[in-house]
Amino acid sequence: MTDPLDTTPDRRPGGRTARVRAQVLDAVRAELAEHGHEGLTMEGVATRAGVHRATVYRRWRDVGGLLVDVIAAAGEIDWQPPDTGSLRGDLTALNQEIQESLVLRPSFAVALMAASFHSEPAARAQTQLWTDRYAQCEILVERAVQRGELPATRTDARSLLIAATAPLYHQLVLLRTDPDPRLPERAAETAVLAASAGAFSVRGQEACE
Repeated sequence: MTDPLDTTPDRRPGGRTARVRAQVLDAVRAELAEHGHEGLTMEGVATRAGVHRATVYRRWRDVGGLLVDVIAAAGEIDWQPPDTGSLRGDLTALNQEIQESLVLRPSFAVALMAASFHSEPAARAQTQLWTDRYAQCEILVERAVQRGELPATRTDARSLLIAATAPLYHQLVLLRTDPDPRLPERAAETAVLAASAGAFSVRGQEACE
């Protein structure tokens, strides 16, 4: 799972509308990284993007609209979960992607998450993005079950994925610690050991559904 907050989509051919959108969203990312969500303004984005202010207001209406589109752009990235042949390898590769993204642009990640607390549309968009990303990565757990790496009982894939990736965000975003090159593998290994012991198995009534 590439970091959901790394919202720079692959460039695709397009007309003027696509170019303007790309310029504006690049400007939003830069403004968030430099000034935080408090300093994000329609005028600042228009100036940085080299686009007329009226164009920005007409298409995005307000700062909330800009934030929603930046988050939506993440869903346009052509990305597939890693497939290394083992659950530990897959989760390690996933964590390495996340760490790289957070190290490259930590201020942007923090600013975008903070902005979601001030914009309900942005909060909804961000929640949907995370939901989609975790759903996309559930294939890692499905493959692990098929390979016999996890118990035959149903495994809560999302809980496992959250447990595996959370240490990266905790250390780099919340605590602002220096990146530890060993953390991606260590967090992955811990999650795999817990999953192998049945920590994320769904039991009882839920397992019968």
